[in-house]
Amino acid sequence: MQMRLNHKQEELIAQLAEDIEKRFPEVKFVEAVPSPEGENALLLRFTEPEDDDRFMDILEYAGERTTDLLLDYGYHLVVAPVVKNGAHAARL
Repeated sequence: MQMRLNHKQEELIAQLAEDIEKRFPEVKFVEAVPSPEGENALLLRFTEPEDDDRFMDILEYAGERTTDLLLDYGYHLVVAPVVKNGAHAARL
C-alpha cells in the first residue's frame, strides 16, 4: 500500500530517524508504514539492535520523543526497532 506523507511528516520522521541513529548507531531507519494502532498512526521501522537492553533504551528514548511530536504536531508515530539487520535502510 502506497502511503503519502505530507512535508511536515517527512521532516519530522527524517529528524527523528537521524536523532535515533546518532544516539543508537547500531540501528538504521528502514521505512515508515501505516501502523495497526490506528489510521492516523505511522510505524517507523528500524533495524533491530542485538542487545535487549539497547532495545529497551531505544523504546524509552523514542517514546519520549514521539509523545512530544504527538502533543506538538498531532502526528502519532510509533518506533519499532524490529527489522533484522541486513535489510536495506531507507533515506527519506
